[in-house]
Amino acid sequence: MKRQRSSRPSTSRSSTARRGPAKPPGKLRIIGGDFRRRQLPVLDHPGLRPTPDRVRETLFNWLGQHLFGRQVLDLFAGTGALGFEALSRGASNVTFIERDARVAALISENIITLGASNGRVVSTDALAFLNQPCQQPANIVFLDPPFHQGLADACCSALETGDWLADDAMIYLETEKSLSPNVPTNWQLYRETQAGESAARLYLRKPV
Repeated sequence: MKRQRSSRPSTSRSSTARRGPAKPPGKLRIIGGDFRRRQLPVLDHPGLRPTPDRVRETLFNWLGQHLFGRQVLDLFAGTGALGFEALSRGASNVTFIERDARVAALISENIITLGASNGRVVSTDALAFLNQPCQQPANIVFLDPPFHQGLADACCSALETGDWLADDAMIYLETEKSLSPNVPTNWQLYRETQAGESAARLYLRKPV
């Protein structure tokens, strides 16, 4: 989303490199809620990009009022686009999981810039995080792993078996369009859409 991909850098980035110095950091624009229209810096980092505004708008229309006062887990946070949008729209707190230390540090700086004391960053591998004991089940999970690395199914399984999910949890999963993810049998598909090379699905968890 947001996000780290396994594909090679875009043509525009390669062209910039040939012309001279790398382009300056980009900007992430928050599109709704208390921080609407605020712009945050984004690193010019290979494979890193914010989730497009249109996709974010669709997702948060799906979520509606389900965000207010909820615990949110943003796995593979990347730019933090989804987590920041959730903070802006009334989430009780958001935990950003990001393995790359530089990317995680910028998310932390942006949390301070917004004055969002209910956001925290954990710089670690997402699967390693999910394989530790859960202290607070999440109501909303954003799961946007790098494409073509086989991470989606493993993370879905770990979320369910590790008790990371509240009884009424909603899980947003973005994958490559060619993938048919294997999700736990008690996850009910609620909404889905496609954009470019990606497929986006929102699941509702039913208690076991």
